[in-house]
Amino acid sequence: MAFAVAIAGLAAIPAWSQPRTPHLRPAQASDEGGLWGLSDKAEQQARQSAERNRDPALNDYVAGIVAKLAPEYNGDIRVYVMDRPFLNATMTPSGYTEVWSGLLLRAESEDQLAFVLGHEISHFAENHSIEAYRAMKSRAQATMALQLAVTVVAAGAAINTGSAQNSADIMRTASSVNDLLYLSQISAYFGFSRENEKQADALGFGRAVAAGYDPHAGATMWRRLVAETQASSFKKVRDQEARGSLFSTHPVSAERIAALDALASKASKATTVDRRAYRTMIRPHLPAWLKDDLRRRDPGESLALIERLSALGEDLGVLAFYRGEVHRQRRQNDDLVKARQAYAAATAEPDAPLSAWRALGDLAAQAGDKPAAQAAYQDYLARAPQASDRWLVESSLDALAEGTTL
Repeated sequence: MAFAVAIAGLAAIPAWSQPRTPHLRPAQASDEGGLWGLSDKAEQQARQSAERNRDPALNDYVAGIVAKLAPEYNGDIRVYVMDRPFLNATMTPSGYTEVWSGLLLRAESEDQLAFVLGHEISHFAENHSIEAYRAMKSRAQATMALQLAVTVVAAGAAINTGSAQNSADIMRTASSVNDLLYLSQISAYFGFSRENEKQADALGFGRAVAAGYDPHAGATMWRRLVAETQASSFKKVRDQEARGSLFSTHPVSAERIAALDALASKASKATTVDRRAYRTMIRPHLPAWLKDDLRRRDPGESLALIERLSALGEDLGVLAFYRGEVHRQRRQNDDLVKARQAYAAATAEPDAPLSAWRALGDLAAQAGDKPAAQAAYQDYLARAPQASDRWLVESSLDALAEGTTL
């Protein structure tokens, strides 16, 4: 009973921080000052990182959205766009912020991006990082004291039992209790984080709507992400959004969507931003970001993303080419047939990458379709006369003319 009371107590540690005061740096010796020091080092590394996207227009655009959402923190938040193919945005206690290309690729409009950034700004404004750090520190200290007490009591009981077997049983029981205490600490910490996530969703929603963004954007984006996850090629990934877990820091998706829908139903209609303007801003980076997405090696998710973006009716040549790349790399069942169809569809669009003709020629040659291969290779050379692989394509054309198998 005493252990149960102690474990329950670990989850009841209060949050100590107050909402952040703008333009105020904490004392260096404080808990938050230490976290700021670590954040400063991470920011310095981000500045020099090869993954940093150095397009000033894109960085200014994203920073401008942050400024709309948090005008009171103007100058406190510094934004770095990073070319990393995962959906993520992070904001440290010091205001150093990373927005990853995987998020920018998946957002369909500025409204959706604003919801995610509003969520991160709310973590920043509410000092959730320092709250989590202090809670974890306190729980760790309490757990360590309890584990020590359990071990000392068990050792004394084992000495007095007079039986080697009983002593071993007592120590094994003590070990199990200590494991339970540790897991309770971790569970309490992540439960606390889930509450922060819910609060950040609600506060971020409020910031986005106040800035004039679509109140339905958050729930819409989350539904899109759930659908993409369900399309994953891996069961473990498909299952992760369907249930909560001890170590899940976000609310279960259905719960989160329902909460955002409820907030949106009470909000007045906001002025939405034209999604075409958003696509115009990220368009120069689409090929590189889609190529990076293929590096994640989840063809199911990549295809779902490409189909969703294609449904918007823009950049169809680029998207069809990378659809072909997904099928070509996967090479299951009729993937090579689908890849060839995708490359052919890409070449019919004005924005088709030059590589589409080269890839179409390669697959046609592999399929034994000599005329189609020759036509695709010749189109490629005509469109890219200075291509670095021109000699290789010409060699392939010579082999086809001679009837040699490639």
